[in-house]
Amino acid sequence: MDPKRELTSVDLAALVGELGAYEGAKLDKAYLYGDDLVRLKMRDFDRGRLELIIEVGEVKRAHTVAPERVPDAPGRPPQFAMMLRNRLSGADFAGVEQFEFDRILEFTFEREDGTTRIIVELFGQGNVAVTDGEYEVIDCLETVRLKSRTVVPGSRYEFPDSRTNPLTVSQEAFDYEMEESDTDVVRTLATQLNFGGLYAEEICTRAGVEKAMDISDAGEDVYDRLYEAIERLALDLRNSNFDPRLYFADESEDGDGSEDGEENDGDGGDSSPDRVVDATPFPLEEHVELASEPYDSYLSALDDYFFRLELEEEGEPDPTDQRPDFEEEIAKQKRIIEQQEGAIEGFEQEADMLREQAESLYAEYGLVDDILSTIQEARAQDRPWDEIEERFEAGAEQGIEAAEAVIDVDGSEGIVTVEVDGDYVDLETTQGVEQNADRLYTEAKAVEEKKEGALSAIENTRKDLEEAKRRRDQWEADDGEDEGDDADEEENEDRDWLSMPSVPVRENEPWYDRFRWFHTSDGYLVIGGRNADQNEELVKKYLEPGDKVLHTQAHGGPVTVLKATDPSEASSSDIELPETSIEEAAQFAVSYASVWKDGRYAGDVYAVDSDQVTKTPESGEYLEKGGFAIRGDRTYYDDTPVGVAVGIQCEPYTRVIGGPPSAVVDRAATTIELEPGRYAQADAAKRIYRRFREEFEDESFVRKIASPDRIQHFMPPGGSRIKDD
Repeated sequence: MDPKRELTSVDLAALVGELGAYEGAKLDKAYLYGDDLVRLKMRDFDRGRLELIIEVGEVKRAHTVAPERVPDAPGRPPQFAMMLRNRLSGADFAGVEQFEFDRILEFTFEREDGTTRIIVELFGQGNVAVTDGEYEVIDCLETVRLKSRTVVPGSRYEFPDSRTNPLTVSQEAFDYEMEESDTDVVRTLATQLNFGGLYAEEICTRAGVEKAMDISDAGEDVYDRLYEAIERLALDLRNSNFDPRLYFADESEDGDGSEDGEENDGDGGDSSPDRVVDATPFPLEEHVELASEPYDSYLSALDDYFFRLELEEEGEPDPTDQRPDFEEEIAKQKRIIEQQEGAIEGFEQEADMLREQAESLYAEYGLVDDILSTIQEARAQDRPWDEIEERFEAGAEQGIEAAEAVIDVDGSEGIVTVEVDGDYVDLETTQGVEQNADRLYTEAKAVEEKKEGALSAIENTRKDLEEAKRRRDQWEADDGEDEGDDADEEENEDRDWLSMPSVPVRENEPWYDRFRWFHTSDGYLVIGGRNADQNEELVKKYLEPGDKVLHTQAHGGPVTVLKATDPSEASSSDIELPETSIEEAAQFAVSYASVWKDGRYAGDVYAVDSDQVTKTPESGEYLEKGGFAIRGDRTYYDDTPVGVAVGIQCEPYTRVIGGPPSAVVDRAATTIELEPGRYAQADAAKRIYRRFREEFEDESFVRKIASPDRIQHFMPPGGSRIKDD
C-alpha cells in the first residue's frame, strides 16, 4: 500500500473543524520554501506559538506542526513571502473554510487596513493564491489560464466549477446521481459523488454494499443504505466527532498489515510496523487489517504522519560512506550568510526609519509639542488616561489637527502613538519633543552598532565557508590521487546521473557567475551583461586583446564577449577563435536581447574584435551608460535564430547551466529547450524545475542546486515556453 501524499476532501473537512479553534490567533511572519511550501507563524493567546504548514507540490497538505519540527527559516525572503508579510503581519486569523467539498481551503485574515484571503488548491499541480477581501488576486504561486477559469495577479479569483457535495446532497439528488451512472457503485461514489477512491470504498463497506455491484443491479434498498452511511459520516464531520488514527504497513507482511489486525498500542517494541501509510480523522473499516495508533487530535496525527513520511523517504545514510558531508556544511554556512545579510539589511532599514521619525518630529515640532503639552497638563491635573484618550477622540471628530494625529494612547506605559508624515511614532509623554527625538537618534545609533556586530559576524562566517570549501577540495584531491584521474573520468562518463538515488553536490562559484554566461562547444567562455552597469563593466574591465564582442542590431541587447583567454591568463591577440564558437555567441546575443522578449525567432547580430570597441565617443556625440562606440568594419550574422536550453550539469561541478542548445546539451546530464512563449519568466522557471524533479531519481539534489530562482538566472527576458511541450 502506497503512503498517502495528498489530503482528501474528507480530510480537509475534518481539518476545518479543528483549525477553527485557533480563530483570533495573530500572524507574526510568513515564509516561502522553494516554490511550493508556505509557513505561517502565528500566536494563539491560549495555546502559544502556532505553526501552520501549507504544501502544494508533490505532497499536498495543510496542517499545524510542532515548533521543533519547523524547518529552518530560508535566506532572504522571495517576493511572494515579502508580500505575505506586508499584508498579514499583525493580522487576526478569522477562520478557514472548505470550498464546497473540493480540495480547496480558504484562510481569512483580518487587519484594520483590510481583509486578506489565502486560497490553497490541494489538487492538480497545486497552488496558493492570495487575494484581497473582494477576491482580487494579489499574487499566486502558479498562474492559471484555462478555458474554465483564470487565476492571475490583478484578476478576480475564480473557483473551479461546482460539483456535487455528498455531505449536503438530498436523498432525491443522491438517487438521481446514482441512477444516471453507467458504471459500478464504488466508481460512482468516487467520481460522481466526489468521495475519491478510499472513502468511496469505506462508504460501501459501512453500508454493507458490494463495491463492484453494477448500478443497474442496485435498487432502492442499496441507495438507502449508502445514503445512511454518508449521512453518518457527514454528521461526524459536522460535529467534529473524531477519533484520529495513524496507520502503518508492516513491510514483513508485504504491506498487508499485521497478522492479527489488532491496533498497535503505540508503545513500540519488536511488533512496531515499518512505515506510515495514512492518517484519518476516524477509524476506517477499509484499514482494519493495518496496525494503527490513536491520537488526541487530527492535526497532531497529520503532523506525525508527514514528519515520519519525510524521514522514511529520506532513508538511512549509508554507513560505508565515510566521506564528510561537506556540501551540507557549505550549504549551512551559506544559509547563515543569507540570514546575516538579511539581518544587516533589516538593521539598516530600522536605523533609517528611526532617524526619519526623529527628523519628522522636528519637521512637525508645533503639532507634536501641542500633543505632548496637552497630555502633560492633563496628567498634572490628575486626569485619568481614559479621559485623556476620550478628549483626543472628541477633538478628532471636531477636525482638530493635533487630535487627528493621535492614533493610540497607552496609559499603562505612558506612551502616545502619533502619525507624523505618514509614519506611526511612539512618544514618551513625560518628555518633550527634543528628548523624544534624541531618544530616537540614540536608538538608531544602537541599531547601527548591531549592524557593525553583524558585519563582523558575517566576515567570520565567510571565513568558515571558505575553510569548508578548502577542506572539501583537499579531500577530493586526495581521493582523486588514490583512485587515479583516468579511472574517475571513465567512471563519470558511465554514470547514469538521472537514476542515481543520491547525487553528490559539488558546488563552484566562478567569477563570472553574476553575469550571463556559457561555455561554447569548443570550450571558450562567453559572458554577457544583465544590465547597463554590467555592460559597462564588461567593456571596461574584462575586454582583452583577442576577444570578440557581439551585439544585436536590435536595441536592448547585452554586450556579449567571447573570451579568448581567462582573465587570470596572459591575453593574446594571436588566438583564432573557432567559427562555431562565434556562431554560438551570436545565438546567445540574440536570444538574451529584446528579440526574444518581442516573441521573434531570429535577429541580426554583428561581431567585432576587442580593439574596435571604445568608450570614447566621436566629437559631438554622447555615450550613455552601457553604450560603446565601434571603429572599423563589422561582421554580420543575419537572421541568427534564437535558441536557449537550460540543463543540470553533474560533472565536474553540480549546477544549472544555460545557453545555446548546441553548447549546453553535451555538458549537462539533462536539458530542456525553450522558445519564445506566453509564460512569464518565473512561471516557466517553475515548470522547468518540476520537469527536472521528475527526471532525477534524487529529487533532493534538484532542490539543492536547481531552484526556480537559479533556473530563472539562465532564462531570456520575456515570455517562454518549453519547446515541443
